[in-house]
Amino acid sequence: MEVKSYGQQDAASIRTMLLDIHDAAYEGSTDSFDSRDRFAEFVDGWSSRDGWVCLIGFDKGEPIGYLYGAPFSPGGWWRGSDRPESLGAEDRAFALSELMILPRWRKTGVSAELHEALLAGRAEEAVTLFVDASHPKVVALYESWGYERVDESKPYEDAPLFAVMLKILGP
Repeated sequence: MEVKSYGQQDAASIRTMLLDIHDAAYEGSTDSFDSRDRFAEFVDGWSSRDGWVCLIGFDKGEPIGYLYGAPFSPGGWWRGSDRPESLGAEDRAFALSELMILPRWRKTGVSAELHEALLAGRAEEAVTLFVDASHPKVVALYESWGYERVDESKPYEDAPLFAVMLKILGP
């Protein structure tokens, strides 16, 4: 897999690709929270944040998945959740907003490879993410990567209940 990194200045040029991968990942879902239009709001919101980064994995020039996020502002945290005590007041956290893999590439190690590529370049003390709490296998996957479930959040009325997960990064 070839991994390419994109920043805020590239968001417009990769937006359709991100939305198309989302559509393939959520094909068949009738939940309005999973709709292309709803997801586009999140892509646009996150990609406008300072420090936004997106890593896309390619196989033979074709995209197979991506992840993106941005650092929280100092002291910032997820909507609907309290900042965990295990994260010091001065510690910086990177919010991993999306990790999406095309269905035929799931369970191939692509997500772990993209995740490791992201962490290799981060300066923050921690990385955090939301996981749909109704997917215990996905929660367990992140736990196997060193994340700890620290809270739950339902940040929007139409959102599922999320497990808030945190991974403290080493020196």
